[in-house]
Amino acid sequence: MAGMIGVMATPIIAPSILAADFTRLDREIAAIPDADWIHVDIMDGHFVPNLSFGPDVTAAVNRITDKPLDVHLMIENPGKWVDHYIKAGADCIIFHVEAVNNPVALADEIRAKGVKVGFSLRPGTPIEPYLLHLEHFDEVLIMSVEPGFGGQSFMPEQLDKVRTLRAVIDENNLDVLIEIDGGISAETIAQAAEAGCDAFVAGSAVYGAEDPNAAVRELRALATL
Repeated sequence: MAGMIGVMATPIIAPSILAADFTRLDREIAAIPDADWIHVDIMDGHFVPNLSFGPDVTAAVNRITDKPLDVHLMIENPGKWVDHYIKAGADCIIFHVEAVNNPVALADEIRAKGVKVGFSLRPGTPIEPYLLHLEHFDEVLIMSVEPGFGGQSFMPEQLDKVRTLRAVIDENNLDVLIEIDGGISAETIAQAAEAGCDAFVAGSAVYGAEDPNAAVRELRALATL
């Protein structure tokens, strides 16, 4: 994924198409030319109580944009689906540690196929057990809401995980980005940036705005420390 490695001087804004109008995805993506990544939320109705879309829609999105696809698998048994999303054009695949027995093995498998990899964790899952394995990942996605639905309220207590990650990454000079997802808006993005986030997923704050691209630019400005 272009721009994935290393702490970025400019904040990365990754609009979530979960908040877009699915009937006009081509126009919705064209409406955010200043976005850095496109965040694709995959839900299976089992790991989270909601359904979104799958590899076919991901592939369709890949055909209409040259922006990196940041694919967040909120699904059971993500290893079974990795090849499908690589074929669909994922630049980075993020899976949940709660859904796998051996996160490091799956991360190494994904990297071996030439794709970036990240892990995510539910708000109630502690970060500490995974701090010794960060070198196997390109990205860590902190959920600041319960995964499964857009439009939820930001959980500021999740920023403690971000601060912990930031300290470990910086102390060990690791090439790992910290991304945050959930309730990110003009009201919350600055505190997430101050805690140490590099990349910001925003759904409703972008696609609920009258001018989605202006919202992208505003979020980036607010996150620039």
